[in-house]
Amino acid sequence: MAGSDIVAATRERLGTVGVWLAVLRREAADAQRAAVQRIEEMGYGSLWEGEGVGVNDVFVDQAVWLCATDRIMTGAGIANIWGRHPAAMQVAAESLEAAWPGRSVLGIGVSHAPAIARTGQVYDRPLERMRQYLDGMDQAVTTATPNRVMPPRVLAALRQRMLELARDRADGAHTYFVPPEHTRQAREILGPDRLLIPEQAVYVSTDADHARAVAREHTTFYLGLPNYVNNLRQLGFTDEDLVGGGSDRLVDAIVAWGDVDAIEARVRQHMDAGADQVLIQPLGPDADQAVWQLDALAPAVLPS
Repeated sequence: MAGSDIVAATRERLGTVGVWLAVLRREAADAQRAAVQRIEEMGYGSLWEGEGVGVNDVFVDQAVWLCATDRIMTGAGIANIWGRHPAAMQVAAESLEAAWPGRSVLGIGVSHAPAIARTGQVYDRPLERMRQYLDGMDQAVTTATPNRVMPPRVLAALRQRMLELARDRADGAHTYFVPPEHTRQAREILGPDRLLIPEQAVYVSTDADHARAVAREHTTFYLGLPNYVNNLRQLGFTDEDLVGGGSDRLVDAIVAWGDVDAIEARVRQHMDAGADQVLIQPLGPDADQAVWQLDALAPAVLPS
């Protein structure tokens, strides 16, 4: 299938709203199966999670979800290039596609320096590393697995050069920890013929103090990662916005909180800015809390 055909087919299968759940990888397999079955029943188009080197294997988790469901797509957001050889990445993605055709998206990314340092590796030249890694994956196609079909491939991308690489060497980009303004800029760089799948953190609560306290538990972690901080600076946030877990301005830009109508409005802003699918990530301590919020949001954010 040609690149443009892959993008068109994936857009149709994904729908407009999916789910990104960081808490899911901490759950046992039975709990993951129960959560993904419920999320599929609600009508969400996809389910994604991240991967930490030595923490979880995103391909194994996707297989657990796919075995337990009939329709929902699954996404790696992201499969970490520091955790496996390019040929292993290629074979794992192709194997999911062969077993469950049309139900997975491969998101790959360079991760972050503090996380990779904990594995004993040296994080350097991330853009060049990604180029070389894509070369290795493409080489595996021609040598190890010439007859297999690859699922759509998107890159974790925030700033211009990685977004350009996602445009030129992948089927699009998966963005994370970004406001709708970034989605608009990313679409301008990617053009109309590539996928753009942003994550949007959400919290269903109209209590501003409580909602922002929960949101700051989320933003505090990511403000410790230079890639996200540099991207926020480029979007106009200042030193004052980036301390103490983030200013109210920053927290409100990154986490959509309020009633279901307020959160639906944020999802619509991403779609109007050029997103193909918005991945909502309900914040909270566990999968049960996340599923409750998804259930409350479904009538507002999913097509009727």
